[in-house]
This record gives sequence, C-alpha cells and structure tokens, in this order.
Amino acid sequence: MKLNFRKYGSGDPLLILHGVFGSSDNWQTVGKDLSEHFTVYLIDQRNHGNSPHDTEMNYEVMAEDLKELMEDENIISSHVMGHSMGGKTAMHFATHYPELVKKLIVVDIAPKFYPPHHQQIFKAYRSVALEKLDSRKEADQKVSEIIKDFGVRQFILKNLNRDSENQYSWKINLDALEAHIDRIGEGLPDVAQFDKPTLFIGGKKSNYIQSDDELIIQKHFSDYQIEMVDGAGHWVHAEKPKELLTLVLNFLS
Repeated sequence: MKLNFRKYGSGDPLLILHGVFGSSDNWQTVGKDLSEHFTVYLIDQRNHGNSPHDTEMNYEVMAEDLKELMEDENIISSHVMGHSMGGKTAMHFATHYPELVKKLIVVDIAPKFYPPHHQQIFKAYRSVALEKLDSRKEADQKVSEIIKDFGVRQFILKNLNRDSENQYSWKINLDALEAHIDRIGEGLPDVAQFDKPTLFIGGKKSNYIQSDDELIIQKHFSDYQIEMVDGAGHWVHAEKPKELLTLVLNFLS
C-alpha cells in the first residue's frame, strides 16, 4: 500500500508512526523540530489520515506498508519511532527487517497484548450521524454526550472531514479498526528479536508501560533502555514535547 506521508529536513532518515485513531498531524510539532537534524517522514498508517483504506488491518501488513515506503523512497536503513499502535508497528517492523532499522524508539507501549479498551471511543464515533451533520460544533455536542474530556474529543474530531459539497466523513476506516481491534492489541510473537539500540519512552501518568513490563521488553530487545517522563500521560509527544525531544536527540546522537 502507498502510504501518505510528509517529508521534512535533511540528514539520516527518521520514520515516525502515530497511534490508533491518529494521523501524521499529531507529530507535526515534534517532527519539525527533529527535521533540523534528520530527514523526517511523518506517516499516515493504513486506514488513517490521508492513506488508503483497506479491510485488512494487522501488524504484518502495516510492516509491509512501511517497507514499501522505504523502497519507494530509496531508503537503505532508517531510525524508526512509533507511538502506541505505531510503536507496535515499529517493533514488528524492526524484528522482521532488522537490517532496515538503525535505532528504534517506542513511545508509551510495550511488546505485550493489550485487551480492547476503546469501546467508548468507537461509541462516540458511531453516535455522529454524518449524513445529517451540519457543523463540527454539532458533532462535538454529540460526542460530548459520551466523552466528557475536551482533549479526547478534540482528538476524535481531528478525523472529521468535510468535502467541497459540505458532506462529512471520517478520515479513519472505522469499520476496519472496529473489526480488527483485537489485532491492534496484539503483542510481539515469542520468537521476535531485535538486537540494535532501542529506547522505550513512557509517561509516568500513563498505565501503558508498567514496571514489570521490563521482563517482556528484555525478552525481545537485547540493547534497550527505558525512560519515563514526569507529568506525561499516554500522549507524551503532545504533553511533554520538549522532554521527549531531548530524549530522542540524545538517543539518536
């Protein structure tokens, strides 16, 4: 699949992958800062952003999508960073194609199975009758009946698209994501190994990386380090961008 991406800067390539329901937009601020040191690729994964939609949604095909992008861009090897679902894609890619990855950065996710926990998010998306929708404000009012947190609502509504005829649609492939949400929660296969430098960055206020997850990290990554960011939840790059930027630059240098 030909993924949509934005390319900034010059230097060693750095591929950045967003999380579920997200897009390359989520990483623009950090990506542009990093582009002062690297050729940064901000990528929309399949069924997200402006990338194509497809009924297939699993880490095997998402890793293949990334490989195809590198081939099309004539990238021999690259640093790869992913957040949440993007971190899972990055881990699968690195363990399948270690020769294509220089260093790996995984943001607030571990290589373990996570049970489905996005039911309220799906419910919020499904609550909006797109064919009857007249405005973004109306969509926010509907979503607010289910999601009280303003920041989460804003994140959801970033996927609301309006065409030239004032018809609304979701940028994400909601059907594919909902059908394969179990696959999105999958951990790494037992045999998966990556021996090059790997940095896990977690938010101390998040529950995605627990202290006992270091055992499963050790199992798959022989050269790893873990950094937990004070005051950050799951969206480390949005909540503590300067701290994340410092960690990434120190690691990649």
